[in-house]
Amino acid sequence: MTEPAERIRCGWVASAGPLDQDYHDREWGVPVHGDAHLFEMITLEGAQSGLSWSTILKKREGYRAAFHGFDADRVARMTARDVERLLQNPAIVRHRGKIESTIANAKGVAAIQDEMGSLDAFVWSFVEGTPLQSGLRSYRDAPSATDHSRRLSKALKQRGFRFVGPTTMYAFMQAAGLVNDHEVGCFRHAALARP
Repeated sequence: MTEPAERIRCGWVASAGPLDQDYHDREWGVPVHGDAHLFEMITLEGAQSGLSWSTILKKREGYRAAFHGFDADRVARMTARDVERLLQNPAIVRHRGKIESTIANAKGVAAIQDEMGSLDAFVWSFVEGTPLQSGLRSYRDAPSATDHSRRLSKALKQRGFRFVGPTTMYAFMQAAGLVNDHEVGCFRHAALARP
């Protein structure tokens, strides 16, 4: 994709490589709906813990293949044998706790679906169905966690989710468009700001 030289992006991605820039330009901050996509984003944000987002983006297709396209019902049925197999899979982050958390989180998705009808309805209830607008001048002003992400984290943990701390859930909220944290000078900010 050829971009005009004058395109201004958020500071965190301005000097990043093409994969990160494409993710920023097309996905980051765009409101996401659908249980499989939200489950994917929760999984990827948890997998990113302690690693760079670039590493996770490069392994994204590997995650989709390893975890059945993030079909929570299928992932919830994965066994200890599957965990051992995935620990040998270089297409994902080979961390036992993160692999096991994805399976546990799939079971949590099923519990939320029973309780609220969908993961989508549950997650979006934390922002009353409307993306929050932060109006950041610089990405350095973004909080690492908020009351919203702390409440979401706590609610997920109560339902058996793991790798969903408040900071991870704030990153999820940014990525999944529950909050518009594009800098006001970024070309994506206005497109994602509510009217």
